[in-house]
Amino acid sequence: MKKSRILALVTAAGVAGAGLIAALPASADSGLRQDEVRQLRESGKIMPMEDILGRARQAQPGQVVEVELERENGRYVYEVKLIDTGNKVHKLELDAGTGEVLRRKAR
Repeated sequence: MKKSRILALVTAAGVAGAGLIAALPASADSGLRQDEVRQLRESGKIMPMEDILGRARQAQPGQVVEVELERENGRYVYEVKLIDTGNKVHKLELDAGTGEVLRRKAR
């Protein structure tokens, strides 16, 4: 009984969470200042957001619901969350300089 109950709660939380994520606007919230991001883009250290979104959608078709730019282990990484047609949430991490998919998770 407990296992079924826990699974039902996890499933309900997953559905509610997917709805919440879908309601969020696409954004580039990184903790970095806007002028830092602009300088990184102009210097060629990070790719344009349009290019990153294209690569993310190529790697995983779906609706983009959130984008973050972060610095991890000395390099810039875009974290892109997408929802596919089955309401599954996919999280991709792409190297901000090359567009290479570094990690992917689905839930």
